[in-house]
Amino acid sequence: MENRTDVTQFILLGLTNDPDLQVPLFITFLIIYFITLLGNLGMVFLIVLDSHLHTPMYVFLGHLSLVDFCYSSAVTPKVMAGLLMGDKVISYNACAAQVFFFSGFATVENYLLASMAYDRYAAVCKPLHYTTTMTMNVCTWMIISSYVISFLNASIHTGDTFSLSFCKSNVVRHFFCEIPSIMVLSCSDRRMSELILVSVVTFNIFLALLVICISYMFIFITILKMGSAMGHRKAVSTCASHLTAVSIFYGTVIFMYLQPSTAHSDTDKVASVFYTTVIPMLNPMVYSLRNKEVKCAFFNLKSAFILWMQRKSLGL
Repeated sequence: MENRTDVTQFILLGLTNDPDLQVPLFITFLIIYFITLLGNLGMVFLIVLDSHLHTPMYVFLGHLSLVDFCYSSAVTPKVMAGLLMGDKVISYNACAAQVFFFSGFATVENYLLASMAYDRYAAVCKPLHYTTTMTMNVCTWMIISSYVISFLNASIHTGDTFSLSFCKSNVVRHFFCEIPSIMVLSCSDRRMSELILVSVVTFNIFLALLVICISYMFIFITILKMGSAMGHRKAVSTCASHLTAVSIFYGTVIFMYLQPSTAHSDTDKVASVFYTTVIPMLNPMVYSLRNKEVKCAFFNLKSAFILWMQRKSLGL
């Protein structure tokens, strides 16, 4: 029952040790992170500033963009520092904080995706009852529940992982502090911790996937009953974009977490890049930038900003 931790810091091996790849990878991550920052925070501000977007659908999109920015920021800056300056050391407490915030915000995204699928089900399958089904109060409670459940989940994972004893190697064969990569370094019995990890992650993933699959099953049934070919194409196109992002997110998470610890290898790093950096960059485009109402709100805001600048330059 002894809880002894002799390790005070961890060493992250990063994506590669090849010095010729450090700068190109840094530039790549910098571009991706800049697009992530611009796209997600821009979407949050646009939804906040435009009153026409104060509906449940766009409230979910706003929180999804905020969460994408947050969980990408928990990982990407440290990765870029390691690539540019060779700073691969992370303290024990900083590693625990990274695990907590990354797992917390990633789980929020998991439940937001499920909430958005239900919202689309209500809009497509029950359009006459949509305003009474998806009220702002219902939307708010769904979002609050997502955050509360997710950070309770993150607390369990962080406490469970860092209650283990680390007294041997402190070299993490990954580019950030991910739970499976940290657990394999423990010199204590980690079987119960791995069981808790797999059980909790499995519950979170498959509960959200169940809601998504059932929602889209009813959506596709409704689409097939539509008489308009244009309505078919529009609905299928919207669903295909959403399901593509969902497939990438859940595919990589399932690959990472729902396999034995002995099966983890360097291929995990490639999979991790998708859900730590690529997905947060793509989500604003997949969910929002192809949306006519968002485009209209953007051009209205742009026009208002230009008008304000013109008035300011004239001293009005």
